[in-house]
Amino acid sequence: MTTPTEQQPTKPRPVVSRDAAIGPDARLSWLLAGMAGMVGAVAFLHSAGYFVTFMTGNTERAVLTWFKAADAQRIAGAGALAATALIIAFVTGVVVASICRRYFWHGHPHGPTVLTTAGLLVASATDFVLDGFAEPQVRFVPILIITFSLGALNTSFTKNGEVSVPLSYVTGTLVKLGQGIERHATGNGTVFDWLGYALVYAGFVLGAAVGGAIGSVVTGPQVILAAGVLCGVITLITFLHSDRRTLLG
Repeated sequence: MTTPTEQQPTKPRPVVSRDAAIGPDARLSWLLAGMAGMVGAVAFLHSAGYFVTFMTGNTERAVLTWFKAADAQRIAGAGALAATALIIAFVTGVVVASICRRYFWHGHPHGPTVLTTAGLLVASATDFVLDGFAEPQVRFVPILIITFSLGALNTSFTKNGEVSVPLSYVTGTLVKLGQGIERHATGNGTVFDWLGYALVYAGFVLGAAVGGAIGSVVTGPQVILAAGVLCGVITLITFLHSDRRTLLG
């Protein structure tokens, strides 16, 4: 029998469980984060430097472009009104997808990928109607539709009505990654406290690289169409991987 001073040290309890870090849903989140990175990359490369995933940057643009310093620096990209429109489109996508999850997608937890695919295809068709295949850049209206689609995609993983894995929120992912590394390094956690976040980040980076590769081959409506087709494939994967599992019980 041990005395209180002789009690064996307890193993650290991870804030993030093994299943949450590398389980089935976690693996799907890496894929969807990659899709967010891919779509963000192709939209950025073939527009006037618009951010469809980076709402922090759009918010700063919406504020700073009113100041003379922004004109003096000749900063490329969205102006104040365009940046505000992008933010509104993103939030609208979150709201619409959240409503659909609440009332229509009970058996389809990853239904937002369907809305994202539809948005990308509509954006490609809209850009084709505006410019045909001749114009290499994507117009602003299709960019707004893409931004709406990315907002919807970010609702793919929710818990108790709140987003649990923000797919395109790289800043938040890196903060959680750093906190997990600290817990593991100091003996107050395990590798699973940071591994899942590292893999979500890696998925986003790899997706951006794929988007860069696609954007180097095709332009204009074609590049958004290519992203939409890939998103459709990923939508099928989500159904077979998660939605069907939920439906079957």
